[in-house]
Amino acid sequence: MRSGTLIAADSGSTLAAVRRCEGSLERMRGLLWRPALAPGQGLLIAPCNSVHTIGMRYAIDVVFLDREGRVLKVCPALKPLRMAMARGARQVIELAAGEASRLGLLPKRVVRWQEALPA
Repeated sequence: MRSGTLIAADSGSTLAAVRRCEGSLERMRGLLWRPALAPGQGLLIAPCNSVHTIGMRYAIDVVFLDREGRVLKVCPALKPLRMAMARGARQVIELAAGEASRLGLLPKRVVRWQEALPA
């Protein structure tokens, strides 16, 4: 996984520290068997248009994005043993439950992921 930040396209402000899944195995695993995300943390899965919380023990916010990073749909507090998808989505951001609202991630808002510079 690569580390980076989620940036608001309109203001350039940093919204969250987001790790990006690399390769099909990481995308398939997502947050399974991982501890819950803390506020201000997220996971970006791309390409992706659907997720499930089977095997998870906590709820997550799921934000579906198109190719340009435009929010298409937000599923707040998706509980364990559920599935969600969005037509036209190409990327998904998984966040701690309640974070999408706190960060102002609403449909039509545009965000981008920026890779962290090597130390």
